Amino acid sequence: MPTPKNIKLFPGNANPALADEICRSLNLEPAHVRLERFPDGEIHCKVLDDARGSDAFIIQPTCPPVNDTIMELLILIDCLRRASAERITCIIPYFGYARQDRKDEGRVPITAKLIANMISAAGADRILTMDLHAAQIQGFFDIPVDHLYAAPVFEKHYQRLNIPDLTVLAADVGSSKRAGLVSKYLNAPLAIVDKRRYSPQETEAFHIIGSVEGRNVLIPDDMISTGGTIVTAVEAARRHGAKDIYVCATHPVLAGPAVERLNSLHVKEIAVTDTIPVGGKPLENLKVLSVAEMLAEAIRRIHVAESISQMFSREE
Repeated sequence: MPTPKNIKLFPGNANPALADEICRSLNLEPAHVRLERFPDGEIHCKVLDDARGSDAFIIQPTCPPVNDTIMELLILIDCLRRASAERITCIIPYFGYARQDRKDEGRVPITAKLIANMISAAGADRILTMDLHAAQIQGFFDIPVDHLYAAPVFEKHYQRLNIPDLTVLAADVGSSKRAGLVSKYLNAPLAIVDKRRYSPQETEAFHIIGSVEGRNVLIPDDMISTGGTIVTAVEAARRHGAKDIYVCATHPVLAGPAVERLNSLHVKEIAVTDTIPVGGKPLENLKVLSVAEMLAEAIRRIHVAESISQMFSREE
């Protein structure tokens, strides 16, 4: 990829490995940023490279520890704004607080909107994100948002595996649109789990709309947090006669009992992307796919004012 001009990439502490891969794809050296802590835990930031007049891109998924990574992002935005960067684009492959996107009961916040307001107020000019938990979060921002999909990355992976008799199974009705995109890419039939949620941790599957009997099944989702939704979908697929079961999710949050739950399922493979660092979590049959080239191409297109949507256009 040709090296863009007048562009600088500023990595935060959330996912330095992804930032390095993006820089390599763009033939760029990452800008030098010093992020430190005062003794009381406050974050101190200093950009060590000249940012004046630059097209600045901050690479910072707001993944766990979510509150720390969000504060780092806000402080880095303010730092670059005061350093006279010409434009500040926030690369947020994983957007934290995305599940709090509506008032589903009385006296609760819409925290995703609050975070969007904070990022805009800090001085960001544009957002680039991937597989938002709810697509309407794009409308929470008063600045442009480019929303990428990891489906093409998973498509290449599963085309290489060449799984026979494959059915894509949406873990619930809410994820049917995402699963439908994957099924279209893989030219595989779609089925949907009819699920009921009783609490943030407790769900139950009643039926499967469509057929998985005697089929290999792929269950895609935007994220794996505690793993409850995936467990419910895998168990439902097995009850309905599925053969080998594959799971894929863009964001490997893997909070709380997720690793233990997923290991107990003994599925064929769990594929995730590197939007969030997985670290040393002992997850069986884990395959990590990189989204660095996709993010790098999107950064290049933003810098030269080319279409992002054309990255996902497909000839019929």
